[in-house]
Amino acid sequence: MKPADQFLNKKMNRKLFNPSKKEVSRFRTIWISDLHLGTTGCQATRLLEFLQATESETLYLVGDIIDGWQLKRRWYWDQAHNNVVQLVLKKAKKGTNVIFVPGNHDEAVRQFIDLDFGGIKVRDELIHVTAQGKRMLVLHGDRFDGVIACAKWLAYVGDSLYTMILKFNQVLNTWRARLGLPYWSLSQYLKLKVKNAVSYISSFENALADEARKRGLDGVICGHIHKAEIRDIDGITYCNDGDWVESLSALVEDANGALRLVSWHEIVLGEQAIEEMPELVMASNLHA
Repeated sequence: MKPADQFLNKKMNRKLFNPSKKEVSRFRTIWISDLHLGTTGCQATRLLEFLQATESETLYLVGDIIDGWQLKRRWYWDQAHNNVVQLVLKKAKKGTNVIFVPGNHDEAVRQFIDLDFGGIKVRDELIHVTAQGKRMLVLHGDRFDGVIACAKWLAYVGDSLYTMILKFNQVLNTWRARLGLPYWSLSQYLKLKVKNAVSYISSFENALADEARKRGLDGVICGHIHKAEIRDIDGITYCNDGDWVESLSALVEDANGALRLVSWHEIVLGEQAIEEMPELVMASNLHA
Protein backbone atom coordinates (compact mmCIF):
# COMPACT_ATOMS: atom_id res chain seq x y z
CA MET A 1 0.00 0.00 0.00
CA LYS A 2 1.39 3.41 -0.96
CA PRO A 3 1.77 6.11 1.71
CA ALA A 4 -1.20 8.44 1.99
CA ASP A 5 0.76 11.39 0.58
CA GLN A 6 0.67 9.78 -2.85
CA PHE A 7 -3.12 9.77 -2.92
CA LEU A 8 -3.57 13.54 -2.54
CA ASN A 9 -4.89 15.53 -5.44
CA LYS A 10 -2.02 16.39 -7.79
CA LYS A 11 -3.02 20.07 -7.69
CA MET A 12 -1.60 20.13 -4.16
CA ASN A 13 1.90 19.68 -5.56
CA ARG A 14 1.86 22.97 -7.45
CA LYS A 15 3.34 24.91 -4.57
CA LEU A 16 5.41 22.92 -2.11
CA PHE A 17 7.39 24.65 0.62
CA ASN A 18 10.94 25.55 -0.32
CA PRO A 19 12.95 26.14 2.87
CA SER A 20 15.56 28.11 0.92
CA LYS A 21 12.97 30.85 0.39
CA LYS A 22 12.67 31.22 4.19
CA GLU A 23 8.87 31.50 4.08
CA VAL A 24 8.71 30.66 7.76
CA SER A 25 5.73 31.18 10.06
CA ARG A 26 6.84 31.91 13.62
CA PHE A 27 4.85 31.05 16.74
CA ARG A 28 5.44 31.03 20.46
CA THR A 29 4.18 27.45 20.73
CA ILE A 30 3.08 24.65 18.38
CA TRP A 31 1.15 21.50 19.35
CA ILE A 32 0.92 18.52 17.00
CA SER A 33 -0.28 14.99 17.71
CA ASP A 34 -1.46 11.75 16.16
CA LEU A 35 1.22 11.66 13.48
CA HIS A 36 1.12 7.84 13.40
CA LEU A 37 4.62 7.51 12.00
CA GLY A 38 5.18 3.90 10.99
CA THR A 39 1.90 3.60 9.08
CA THR A 40 1.00 4.18 5.44
CA GLY A 41 -1.76 6.51 6.67
CA CYS A 42 0.74 9.04 8.04
CA GLN A 43 1.15 11.99 5.69
CA ALA A 44 4.80 12.38 6.58
CA THR A 45 5.78 14.44 3.54
CA ARG A 46 3.14 17.07 4.33
CA LEU A 47 4.17 17.02 7.99
CA LEU A 48 7.80 17.55 7.01
CA GLU A 49 6.80 20.55 4.88
CA PHE A 50 4.82 21.98 7.80
CA LEU A 51 7.74 21.58 10.20
CA GLN A 52 10.13 23.18 7.69
CA ALA A 53 7.73 26.08 7.25
CA THR A 54 7.33 26.83 10.96
CA GLU A 55 9.44 27.85 13.93
CA SER A 56 8.49 28.05 17.58
CA GLU A 57 10.01 28.50 21.01
CA THR A 58 8.26 25.32 22.16
CA LEU A 59 7.05 22.31 20.18
CA TYR A 60 4.71 19.86 21.90
CA LEU A 61 4.38 16.33 20.49
CA VAL A 62 1.05 15.38 22.09
CA GLY A 63 1.05 11.61 21.69
CA ASP A 64 0.63 8.92 19.05
CA ILE A 65 3.74 10.20 17.34
CA ILE A 66 4.95 6.71 16.45
CA ASP A 67 2.31 4.03 15.98
CA GLY A 68 3.62 1.10 17.99
CA TRP A 69 0.35 -0.81 17.58
CA GLN A 70 0.67 -0.92 13.80
CA LEU A 71 4.43 -1.53 13.81
CA LYS A 72 3.88 -4.66 15.90
CA ARG A 73 1.52 -6.01 13.23
CA ARG A 74 3.46 -4.95 10.16
CA TRP A 75 6.74 -3.07 9.85
CA TYR A 76 6.55 0.06 7.73
CA TRP A 77 9.00 2.95 7.88
CA ASP A 78 9.37 5.24 4.86
CA GLN A 79 12.30 7.61 4.39
CA ALA A 80 9.93 10.53 4.91
CA HIS A 81 9.28 9.21 8.43
CA ASN A 82 13.02 9.26 9.10
CA ASN A 83 13.18 12.82 7.80
CA VAL A 84 10.46 13.94 10.22
CA VAL A 85 12.28 12.45 13.21
CA GLN A 86 15.59 13.95 12.11
CA LEU A 87 14.04 17.41 11.67
CA VAL A 88 12.47 17.33 15.14
CA LEU A 89 15.84 16.34 16.64
CA LYS A 90 17.47 19.15 14.67
CA LYS A 91 14.97 21.66 16.03
CA ALA A 92 15.70 20.48 19.58
CA LYS A 93 19.45 20.78 18.99
CA LYS A 94 19.03 24.33 17.70
CA GLY A 95 17.18 25.45 20.81
CA THR A 96 13.50 24.63 20.34
CA ASN A 97 12.01 23.33 23.58
CA VAL A 98 10.62 19.98 22.35
CA ILE A 99 8.32 18.12 24.74
CA PHE A 100 6.99 14.63 23.97
CA VAL A 101 3.78 13.61 25.78
CA PRO A 102 3.20 9.93 24.86
CA GLY A 103 -0.22 8.57 23.88
CA ASN A 104 -1.72 5.10 23.73
CA HIS A 105 -0.16 4.16 20.38
CA ASP A 106 3.33 5.01 21.68
CA GLU A 107 2.61 4.02 25.28
CA ALA A 108 5.92 2.12 25.47
CA VAL A 109 7.63 5.51 25.79
CA ARG A 110 5.80 6.13 29.07
CA GLN A 111 8.44 4.06 30.86
CA PHE A 112 10.81 6.96 30.14
CA ILE A 113 8.63 9.70 31.66
CA ASP A 114 10.67 12.60 33.12
CA LEU A 115 13.77 11.64 31.11
CA ASP A 116 15.35 13.60 28.25
CA PHE A 117 16.62 12.10 24.99
CA GLY A 118 18.48 14.06 22.33
CA GLY A 119 17.16 17.31 23.74
CA ILE A 120 13.56 16.03 23.77
CA LYS A 121 11.80 15.99 27.14
CA VAL A 122 9.43 13.09 27.80
CA ARG A 123 6.56 14.06 30.10
CA ASP A 124 3.31 12.35 31.06
CA GLU A 125 1.40 15.63 31.24
CA LEU A 126 2.18 19.20 32.15
CA ILE A 127 0.76 22.70 32.49
CA HIS A 128 1.53 25.22 29.77
CA VAL A 129 1.25 28.91 30.64
CA THR A 130 0.37 31.09 27.65
CA ALA A 131 1.67 34.61 27.08
CA GLN A 132 -1.71 35.79 28.39
CA GLY A 133 -1.16 33.91 31.64
CA LYS A 134 -3.72 31.18 30.94
CA ARG A 135 -2.82 27.82 32.47
CA MET A 136 -3.53 24.92 30.10
CA LEU A 137 -3.32 21.21 30.90
CA VAL A 138 -1.45 19.38 28.13
CA LEU A 139 -1.92 15.62 27.73
CA HIS A 140 -2.77 13.13 25.00
CA GLY A 141 -6.19 12.30 26.39
CA ASP A 142 -6.41 8.52 26.03
CA ARG A 143 -6.85 8.03 29.77
CA PHE A 144 -10.17 9.85 29.49
CA ASP A 145 -11.32 7.49 26.76
CA GLY A 146 -13.70 4.91 28.22
CA VAL A 147 -12.81 2.36 25.55
CA ILE A 148 -9.08 2.59 26.27
CA ALA A 149 -9.61 2.56 30.03
CA CYS A 150 -12.19 -0.23 30.28
CA ALA A 151 -11.95 -2.36 27.12
CA LYS A 152 -8.55 -2.01 25.49
CA TRP A 153 -9.20 -5.02 23.26
CA LEU A 154 -12.04 -3.04 21.68
CA ALA A 155 -9.64 -0.18 20.97
CA TYR A 156 -7.39 -2.62 19.08
CA VAL A 157 -10.39 -3.78 17.06
CA GLY A 158 -11.35 -0.18 16.31
CA ASP A 159 -7.80 0.58 15.23
CA SER A 160 -7.82 -2.35 12.80
CA LEU A 161 -11.18 -1.27 11.38
CA TYR A 162 -9.95 2.28 10.94
CA THR A 163 -6.86 1.05 9.12
CA MET A 164 -9.13 -0.85 6.72
CA ILE A 165 -11.24 2.27 6.18
CA LEU A 166 -8.12 4.30 5.41
CA LYS A 167 -6.93 1.78 2.82
CA PHE A 168 -10.34 1.82 1.17
CA ASN A 169 -10.35 5.61 1.27
CA GLN A 170 -6.95 5.80 -0.41
CA VAL A 171 -8.07 3.66 -3.34
CA LEU A 172 -11.40 5.48 -3.61
CA ASN A 173 -9.80 8.91 -3.61
CA THR A 174 -7.26 7.89 -6.25
CA TRP A 175 -10.18 7.36 -8.62
CA ARG A 176 -11.95 10.51 -7.40
CA ALA A 177 -8.81 12.56 -8.11
CA ARG A 178 -8.61 11.15 -11.64
CA LEU A 179 -12.21 12.25 -12.16
CA GLY A 180 -11.45 15.72 -10.82
CA LEU A 181 -13.52 15.16 -7.69
CA PRO A 182 -12.49 16.48 -4.25
CA TYR A 183 -11.21 14.38 -1.37
CA TRP A 184 -13.93 12.51 0.53
CA SER A 185 -13.49 10.81 3.89
CA LEU A 186 -15.50 7.74 4.78
CA SER A 187 -14.37 8.03 8.40
CA GLN A 188 -15.67 11.60 8.59
CA TYR A 189 -18.96 10.52 7.04
CA LEU A 190 -19.37 7.74 9.59
CA LYS A 191 -18.44 10.08 12.44
CA LEU A 192 -21.14 12.55 11.45
CA LYS A 193 -23.79 9.92 10.77
CA VAL A 194 -23.29 7.53 13.66
CA LYS A 195 -24.98 8.91 16.77
CA ASN A 196 -22.76 6.91 19.13
CA ALA A 197 -19.62 8.42 17.60
CA VAL A 198 -20.94 11.96 18.13
CA SER A 199 -21.85 11.09 21.73
CA TYR A 200 -18.38 9.56 22.27
CA ILE A 201 -16.61 12.71 21.14
CA SER A 202 -18.81 14.95 23.26
CA SER A 203 -18.24 12.79 26.35
CA PHE A 204 -14.47 12.83 25.77
CA GLU A 205 -14.36 16.61 25.42
CA ASN A 206 -16.51 17.18 28.51
CA ALA A 207 -14.43 14.76 30.59
CA LEU A 208 -11.22 16.61 29.77
CA ALA A 209 -12.82 19.99 30.44
CA ASP A 210 -14.03 18.70 33.81
CA GLU A 211 -10.50 17.57 34.69
CA ALA A 212 -9.08 21.00 33.90
CA ARG A 213 -11.81 22.60 36.01
CA LYS A 214 -11.08 20.31 38.97
CA ARG A 215 -7.44 21.36 38.85
CA GLY A 216 -8.33 25.04 38.78
CA LEU A 217 -6.91 25.51 35.26
CA ASP A 218 -8.12 27.66 32.38
CA GLY A 219 -8.21 24.96 29.75
CA VAL A 220 -6.92 21.73 28.28
CA ILE A 221 -4.95 20.83 25.14
CA CYS A 222 -5.07 17.27 23.82
CA GLY A 223 -5.16 15.00 20.78
CA HIS A 224 -6.32 11.37 20.55
CA ILE A 225 -9.72 11.62 18.79
CA HIS A 226 -8.48 13.17 15.51
CA LYS A 227 -10.94 16.05 15.74
CA ALA A 228 -9.29 19.48 15.64
CA GLU A 229 -11.30 21.97 17.64
CA ILE A 230 -11.22 24.96 19.96
CA ARG A 231 -14.33 25.65 21.97
CA ASP A 232 -15.54 26.89 25.33
CA ILE A 233 -17.06 24.27 27.63
CA ASP A 234 -18.66 26.04 30.56
CA GLY A 235 -15.80 28.49 30.95
CA ILE A 236 -13.01 26.01 30.15
CA THR A 237 -11.09 26.34 26.88
CA TYR A 238 -10.97 22.94 25.19
CA CYS A 239 -8.37 22.55 22.42
CA ASN A 240 -7.65 19.54 20.24
CA ASP A 241 -4.83 19.84 17.71
CA GLY A 242 -6.22 17.22 15.28
CA ASP A 243 -4.02 14.74 13.42
CA TRP A 244 -1.63 14.12 10.51
CA VAL A 245 -3.53 11.25 8.93
CA GLU A 246 -6.28 13.31 7.30
CA SER A 247 -6.86 16.76 8.78
CA LEU A 248 -3.19 17.89 8.67
CA SER A 249 -3.76 20.33 11.52
CA ALA A 250 -1.92 21.86 14.47
CA LEU A 251 -2.68 24.16 17.37
CA VAL A 252 -0.50 27.27 17.67
CA GLU A 253 0.00 30.10 20.12
CA ASP A 254 1.11 33.45 18.75
CA ALA A 255 3.40 35.96 20.49
CA ASN A 256 0.40 37.55 22.20
CA GLY A 257 -0.82 34.25 23.67
CA ALA A 258 -3.78 33.74 21.35
CA LEU A 259 -4.55 30.13 20.45
CA ARG A 260 -5.78 29.04 17.02
CA LEU A 261 -5.85 26.06 14.72
CA VAL A 262 -3.76 26.03 11.55
CA SER A 263 -3.51 23.53 8.70
CA TRP A 264 -0.92 22.41 6.19
CA HIS A 265 -3.03 24.18 3.56
CA GLU A 266 -2.63 27.53 5.31
CA ILE A 267 1.01 27.27 6.33
CA VAL A 268 2.50 25.58 3.25
CA LEU A 269 0.16 26.47 0.39
CA GLY A 270 -0.83 29.91 1.62
CA GLU A 271 -4.30 31.23 2.34
CA GLN A 272 -5.11 32.04 -1.29
CA ALA A 273 -4.46 28.43 -2.28
CA ILE A 274 -6.64 26.92 0.42
CA GLU A 275 -9.94 27.54 -1.34
CA GLU A 276 -8.64 25.82 -4.46
CA MET A 277 -7.63 22.67 -2.64
CA PRO A 278 -9.98 19.78 -1.75
CA GLU A 279 -10.53 19.76 1.97
CA LEU A 280 -8.80 17.04 3.96
CA VAL A 281 -11.40 16.38 6.61
CA MET A 282 -10.81 15.09 10.08
CA ALA A 283 -10.63 11.40 10.76
CA SER A 284 -13.01 9.66 13.07
CA ASN A 285 -12.12 8.63 16.58
CA LEU A 286 -11.94 4.96 15.57
CA HIS A 287 -8.17 5.33 15.14
CA ALA A 288 -7.73 6.86 18.58
